[in-house]
Amino acid sequence: MPRRATDTTAEWFFKNPQDPTHRRYEALRAYYVDKCSAEEVAARFGYALNSIFALTQKFTGLLKIEDPSRSFFVSARRGRKRKEESGELDKLIIELRKKYLSVPDIKAILDSLKYDVSEKYVFTIINKEGFSRLPRRSREERSETFSAVTLEAPPSELLSYEPESFQTPNTIGLLCLIPYIQKYGLDKLIDNSSYPETKSIARLNSILSFIALKLSNVRRYTADNLWCMDRGLGLFAGLNVLPKAAWFTSYSSRVTRKMNLEFLKSLNQCFCERGLLDDTVNLDFSTIPYWGDDSHLENNWSGTRHKALAGMLAVLAQDPDSGIITYGDTNVRHSNKSDVVVEFLDFYRGSSGSEGELKYLVFDSKFTTYRNLRELDDRGVKFLTIRRRGKNIVERLNAIPQSDRKKVRVPTADGKTRLLRVLDEIVFLRDYDNDIRQISVTGHGKIKPALIITNDFELSVEEVVRKYARRWIVEKAISEQIEFFHLNRVSSSMVIKVDFDLTMTILAHNIYRLFAFELHGYSHNAAIALFEKFMYNSGDVQITDSHIIINMKKKRHLPALLTAMDTFQDKKIGWLKNHKLLFRGASTL
Repeated sequence: MPRRATDTTAEWFFKNPQDPTHRRYEALRAYYVDKCSAEEVAARFGYALNSIFALTQKFTGLLKIEDPSRSFFVSARRGRKRKEESGELDKLIIELRKKYLSVPDIKAILDSLKYDVSEKYVFTIINKEGFSRLPRRSREERSETFSAVTLEAPPSELLSYEPESFQTPNTIGLLCLIPYIQKYGLDKLIDNSSYPETKSIARLNSILSFIALKLSNVRRYTADNLWCMDRGLGLFAGLNVLPKAAWFTSYSSRVTRKMNLEFLKSLNQCFCERGLLDDTVNLDFSTIPYWGDDSHLENNWSGTRHKALAGMLAVLAQDPDSGIITYGDTNVRHSNKSDVVVEFLDFYRGSSGSEGELKYLVFDSKFTTYRNLRELDDRGVKFLTIRRRGKNIVERLNAIPQSDRKKVRVPTADGKTRLLRVLDEIVFLRDYDNDIRQISVTGHGKIKPALIITNDFELSVEEVVRKYARRWIVEKAISEQIEFFHLNRVSSSMVIKVDFDLTMTILAHNIYRLFAFELHGYSHNAAIALFEKFMYNSGDVQITDSHIIINMKKKRHLPALLTAMDTFQDKKIGWLKNHKLLFRGASTL
């Protein structure tokens, strides 16, 4: 109803709202407070009936994630947005485009620098300057291009959680790992650890900064231009952006082996209490190459490079069923190499607090000595390992007819099976000073038979062979994980202490395993496959008073990821100021 000169009463103002926002408010008030029907509200305020239904639906949806008075009942400012008049923004966009950055990458950088612009504005400036469309590039090529950008990143600090929105270029999927960190109590383990903290960044945020880099497949810590502008990585750690490379170097120099060992013990105890670990542990060595001054290092065989080179020898322990890595140590020298198995046993029993949980240790022939095998036997631990094949042993086994051997089928790495022939017998080992069970295996692709020895005389021969055959699969899996987390690419300057880097690698690897457990159909995927399918994606993030809304762009495996995230929609995240994460698929209207 148009206003007349005589309509000056306050009653008329509320009954006949002229402003669209005011009219919306009065309509919803009449519907919810005065209990008017949708038909009555539509007739009184001049709405179509479907508009009332759409209005109430939008209002109730907004009510769940933020205060509607901030946006729903605020009149929009008329006219164009105020443009940055100095021209510095346009110059920055042009300079970034000259470095072959895409529109989403430029938008992500501008967000980190607190420029409130849209992708459309960036595209308009680029198109106006006559830039042609960029060719299709691989992920590695885009990463190299992004890392070449040199800009002054804002200082890293705790996130203020003021309402805002920003875009993250390539790693928005990592935010889906946050609920799993809280679900399994990893955030509490970090908070209760003895790791150091700084004046501006707490212990939990510091460790999560390292984990964010590990999970995002960053090859070099020194290439900080690749990630210091990514606000999605900063949000993962509860920061505005991740710190620069110098901070990571300074932090790691304060970490001791005792801190790493205590944290691994608490991590192992957590997994034991949740029933994620089996009674068998596979042990294996891995060489971490070093390209600096190697005078203080020993030569170790590198399976990935097929030669011996100067580097650090690390030991890893992995659960064969879950794939969780429970232990790691880079302080292995040739002089104490054979005693690692006993040290691990002390570590495991000291962390789990139970003598009966660990029953089997599986490792290869060069892992320890026969004397240490006897110590394992005396301490009530079963072991499976390979005996070294001497000339006389091989000749004796070759003389035994094939008809005396038993046929056994074992699984292979590709999910199929292989038919093996085995011979089960009891032999005496001199250094072991006792009888031991020996199972010779042929048909495994090698010329000489494999000799499996164990102190378990009750387990069936099929189970013994299958248990050790699983170690061959695990050995391949360990090498894949180390390749993805770039543990074998330590820079010559030793920017991060290797033992701490290994501990962070173990934690990041286990987070991926926890994520894969609950992702039906993908539990067998390695970290690199999980990253490519689910983590590597772009999108935008919106922070409200109580929610963090994560809109991920369309991708083939996005529906499976969103389905897994449905169970965490109402979970408050402690280190994100108790905000709830809301995962959505991005859409454009």
